[in-house]
Amino acid sequence: MMRPLRMPLIAPLMALAALCLPAAALAQGDGAPPDLEGFWAPVFDMGDPDPKMVAELPADTVIIADSGVAEFPRMEFGGLKLTPQALEHAKSWQPTDDMTLDRVCVPPSIVYSVQGPFPFEVHQTKDLIAFKYEYFDQVRLIFMDGRGHPPADAPHSKMGHSIGHWEGDELVVDTTHIAPSTITNNGLDHTADVHMVERYRLSPDGKKLMAMQWFSDPEVLENNGARWIEWDRRPGQYVFPYECDPSFALEYQQMSEGGKAAEGQ
Repeated sequence: MMRPLRMPLIAPLMALAALCLPAAALAQGDGAPPDLEGFWAPVFDMGDPDPKMVAELPADTVIIADSGVAEFPRMEFGGLKLTPQALEHAKSWQPTDDMTLDRVCVPPSIVYSVQGPFPFEVHQTKDLIAFKYEYFDQVRLIFMDGRGHPPADAPHSKMGHSIGHWEGDELVVDTTHIAPSTITNNGLDHTADVHMVERYRLSPDGKKLMAMQWFSDPEVLENNGARWIEWDRRPGQYVFPYECDPSFALEYQQMSEGGKAAEGQ
């Protein structure tokens, strides 16, 4: 006859069982944050922004509609109000400015690249979350250990310095120290003082990741900008190497010259 299980053995057995459970199971009911781990592919036919996430946006913020493959033409900025100096810079900008051998493979900052039509991977731990983007092979670290941003004179980079925390089921990421780059890829550039905040949330079924990106840069914008972005979970997939080839600039120049020649005929 089997002996009855003694109470002192229950706790060790429960601990052993917990080690054997997948992370998703442990996240249920124990106050653990949502599991964002995995591969996320961009959604091109996005729904309306989540009203709760819209309500979190600061006053005087406009949601611009250029997420995914859409891009604004010259002098169209989706409701962003440019300062006089930023407007003059945008007027002088030409698409060919960035399509040269020395610039075509220069990655944009996270302000623009986060909404691009490329997938990314999330690798999540308690104190650090890594976003591995396919776009320009960029990797972003989000510190979740309670640290603050470094001093203002610390080095800047295209990915910036990101710190995050959980607000219920939302991952909130605050990013500073972003090196100057483009906002809308048509002549509107941000400065090194741009500030970006993102909120990430899973859909109820866990198959979709939704985000609201907010950014502010008083030197170039008189109001604030935001983007609504969605991705689908694709288990078992991985980002591919981007490996930008600068010879594309030569092809672009040839196409441009051919187009100008055709217009002159």
